[in-house]
Amino acid sequence: MKFEDLNLLKNIQQALIDEGYEAPTPIQQQAIPIILEGTDLVGCAQTGTGKTAAFAIPILNSLHRIVGSAKKVKHIRTLVITPTRELALQIGESFDTYGKYTNIRQLTIFGGVNQTSQTDQLKKGVDVLIATPGRLLDLHKQGFINLDHLHTLVLDEADQMLDMGFIHDVKKIIKLTPDNRQTLLFSATMPIAIRELADTFLTDPKYVSVTPVSSTAERVKQQIYFVDKGDKRKLLYHLIRNENLSNVLVFTRTKHGADNVVKALKKNGVHAEAIHGDKSQNARVRVLEGFKNKEVSVLVATDIAARGIDIESLPYVINFDLPNIPETYVHRIGRTGRAGNEGLAISFCAKDEQPYLKDIEKLIRLKIKVIEGHPYPYGSGEEASDKPAEEKKPDFRHKKKTNTPSRKSEASKKNKKRWY
Repeated sequence: MKFEDLNLLKNIQQALIDEGYEAPTPIQQQAIPIILEGTDLVGCAQTGTGKTAAFAIPILNSLHRIVGSAKKVKHIRTLVITPTRELALQIGESFDTYGKYTNIRQLTIFGGVNQTSQTDQLKKGVDVLIATPGRLLDLHKQGFINLDHLHTLVLDEADQMLDMGFIHDVKKIIKLTPDNRQTLLFSATMPIAIRELADTFLTDPKYVSVTPVSSTAERVKQQIYFVDKGDKRKLLYHLIRNENLSNVLVFTRTKHGADNVVKALKKNGVHAEAIHGDKSQNARVRVLEGFKNKEVSVLVATDIAARGIDIESLPYVINFDLPNIPETYVHRIGRTGRAGNEGLAISFCAKDEQPYLKDIEKLIRLKIKVIEGHPYPYGSGEEASDKPAEEKKPDFRHKKKTNTPSRKSEASKKNKKRWY
């Protein structure tokens, strides 16, 4: 199938030609005709499958028929709700790209920044509003947002909004929209709460699904390193230095963990930055742009912050911490090996993470290759209690000189040494 087979308007078709798009992806092939006919839709698709274009293209196609002249009064006719600022910005860019030969005006709003510029644009009128839940409800309460003319509501990354605690806000937003709207729900996974949401707020939706969550990209090479928790940062630096890795996306379980990894890498001369919820919007945008432009060599992120990160030809993903939800592993490593490129997914597994590994391998139906012979195997690090202290190299950098140190105190200091 080609895009020209979808009977899109010339204005939209030309924008796709400019981008070099010829054939729709599987999710686009299935979703675009359904959306064009005005039917509600539930789409199960992971990041990197072309999901944004799957809803942006048909929405723009339908809106262009309605909006027409630039002189026509602007009303919010499409609302896209998404969990993170980064993803909202990327969706906004997609609407601008595919709609550049139309008079359709989009606005992206999110929290963490001054609202004045956003309210000024809302006063002028917009056709497409892309928003995070909190900022949308806040501006609606202030009277800046009117959803009475809404035609289409898109709930993107619904499972992530559930994980982030936005589901109640989402329900409030849905109740603010007209009953006769078209509703499109996209989610990488379909937990019970998301199915219940679809059953409650969608009308006879059609279901489409691509790339089952249990499958991992064929061109992604997967490796696992068994390592003590206290040695993970040393192993990470060892791989980056000895394997000459760059443009690396590293996942940690917590924001604090991400900051600690960045601090350790910077001490060793690696240009690394973190991206997570505690960072300001300007800082997150700056770091992400630096990583895309290869000015930042290593980007350390939490799962929530990483949603919306879409980088072409990303060669390496490293799971510094294994996720406790196996589907998250699939989402993480799916960020590499895209568009025919090969990718490498490296995971570190401490002893307390072995149950997570077992669940992951059960989900993906694959035994991940174990890398042996590295410098930091189980039992060689700070957590080891069965190896004699004499086998470790002492670190004298921060020790005060003493005349006659006892053997016991020396061994104690060796056991407590930290590199980072």
